[in-house]
Formats: sequence, C-alpha cells, structure tokens
Amino acid sequence: MAEETTGKLCDIWWLVLLRGIVLSLFGLLLVAAPGATLSSLVLFIGIYWFIHGIFSLISIFTGRSSLHWGWLLLDGIIGILAGVFVLNHPLFTAFLIPTTLVIILAVFGFVMGFINLLQGIKGDGAGAVIFGVINVFFAIFLLSHPAMVAMFASFLPITIGILGIIGGVWLIIKALGIRGSVSESAST
Repeated sequence: MAEETTGKLCDIWWLVLLRGIVLSLFGLLLVAAPGATLSSLVLFIGIYWFIHGIFSLISIFTGRSSLHWGWLLLDGIIGILAGVFVLNHPLFTAFLIPTTLVIILAVFGFVMGFINLLQGIKGDGAGAVIFGVINVFFAIFLLSHPAMVAMFASFLPITIGILGIIGGVWLIIKALGIRGSVSESAST
C-alpha cells in the first residue's frame, strides 16, 4: 500500500513543483506589490463566487449534484450576490475581508480560552489555565482596539506573501526530493 502511494506521488512530482513555483511567485507578488496583488485577488474572488453561483443554479436543472435543490438554490443566490457585491465594491471588500478575519480570530480566542480554562479547572493543570487566560485577553484586545484591524489589514498581504514564499520553496524542495528518489529508483 505504501509503495503504491509512493509510486503515484513519484509520477506527479512535477505537479508539486508547479504548485511550489506558483505559490512562490504569488508570495513574491504579495510582498513586492501588496496593494495591487490584493485588489487582483479580491477581483478574482468576486468572479469566482459569481461563476460558482451560476453553476450552482444550473446544477438544479441538470441533476448533476447529490445536494437537494434548495441547498443549490441558496448556494447559487449567495454566490451570485457575493460576487456582484465584491465586483461592485472591491475596495470595501479588501477592507472587509481582513476585518472579518480579525473578528473570527477574536471569537476563536474566546472559545479556545474558555475551553482551556475548563480543561484547567477539570484537572489539566495550570498550563491550560494560563493558555486560556492568554487567549481570552488576546480576543478582548482584538475586539477593543479597532486600530488593530487597520494595522492588521495593512500587514496581511505581506504576511501572506512571506508565508507563500516559504511554503512555495518548501514544495519545490519536496518536489525535487521526490524526483531524486524516482531517479535513484530508476537507476537501480
């Protein structure tokens, strides 16, 4: 079983390489021109959601989905409306996405904090309580400092770009390692 999976992975090493190159290039674009790249990304998301919504509505009539037609209708309407909104208000959407992300992080901070506190109370020790308190304070900080949202929004493209470069380089190294193992297997 492991050999079969390794064999399939070795056959597609170039896909891993291609993915690494694309991710690295996207990361470089985000670091070099964060504003232009982010606005292009927002435009792409708007077009994608709009087209996805249309295809969901088409799926109702073609019967090519296992979902109930009501879910497809809801998905289609939301996709089309979200796509139209993003395409009509790209600057607002570029601000809205990071703001929403900060709110989601704050909610997760509260949830994780309370779970850690409960774990600490139930016997997982002081470490869980400390992590719980840190998470709750982090969530309160995010929600109580609106300027943090603006600062986070300005650093988000660069942060994602750096992570993209790191991830892309890692994928390139992984692909070359897979290709090297294929070459060694073929020569023996």
